[in-house]
Amino acid sequence: MADDAIDPQLISLLKKLQEKYDVMGQDITSYLDGLLYSDYLTYWDYIHLDTLLSLQNPKTKFPDEKVFIVYHQITELYFKLILLEIEQISLRENIDERFFLEHIERIIRYFEQLKNSFSIMVDGMDRDQFLKFRMALLPASGFQSAQYRLIEICSTDLINLTDQSYRQQQAVESNLESLLEKLYWRKGATELSSGKKTLTLRQFENKYMRVFLDTATKYKSVNLQRIYLKHFANSEEIKSKLKVYDKLANIEWPLVHLKSASRYLHKPPEDIKATGGTNWQKYLPPNFQMIMFFPELWNDMEKQHWGRAAFQNLEP
Repeated sequence: MADDAIDPQLISLLKKLQEKYDVMGQDITSYLDGLLYSDYLTYWDYIHLDTLLSLQNPKTKFPDEKVFIVYHQITELYFKLILLEIEQISLRENIDERFFLEHIERIIRYFEQLKNSFSIMVDGMDRDQFLKFRMALLPASGFQSAQYRLIEICSTDLINLTDQSYRQQQAVESNLESLLEKLYWRKGATELSSGKKTLTLRQFENKYMRVFLDTATKYKSVNLQRIYLKHFANSEEIKSKLKVYDKLANIEWPLVHLKSASRYLHKPPEDIKATGGTNWQKYLPPNFQMIMFFPELWNDMEKQHWGRAAFQNLEP
């Protein structure tokens, strides 16, 4: 084929590639040779499908244990997406309202998917199977989801995640390590009888507390609450979206967990202990913990009744 028969657009692209690789001191022809001999990309290789489908390793022979595993894996992938959106917001230079709104709306969509998908757990597993295979999972617990704790840390000032009784004190610590010691969920992971830390909590702390401190340090001035207060405190549209996010993360998401726990772990006249020994009856109801990422957006009446109506309307 003659040179004048080559598509001019192709020649233009080759010149741009030449410039790109020249800047890096690389020979473009070597890269073109690699492209010539490489295989076409396939869907299954791109998403590592075979690996993904091999990651479900039940501990028992009960079929619904695979439902349990896959659902939690899906949940963790959504958490990863949420953290990605928060990171994009926090690292954005010269952030504008459009960008902030777009990524908050993405987070809202992910949480809505999570909330609506919980019927897979609530209605989609055989209760008898669950109550049997769960005993093979000790002391592992969904409580040990570090990504969810990272979402909390990246969303708000650490003081807002401390135990409610501590927040109500007149003087509170500003030191991050001290605040981490007072996080609300640590109190919820104590043995019901002795009040000591559960093995579940000790394992979790040993693996992740350093990560939590590093993340809290990184996001101290660039968490979502800080960015909102610094740049968008006068935007009614952003206030509205952040309230939706706050309710999804701190009322509706805990409540679907509570519904699941009530369905599977309630056995009158006494409750069945959670696999990690966590005190889920005190830990899950939103009105017990009063966690808000953006407390400045809620009035006193809304705070006083935080999650209460939703809790009362929760189906048994």
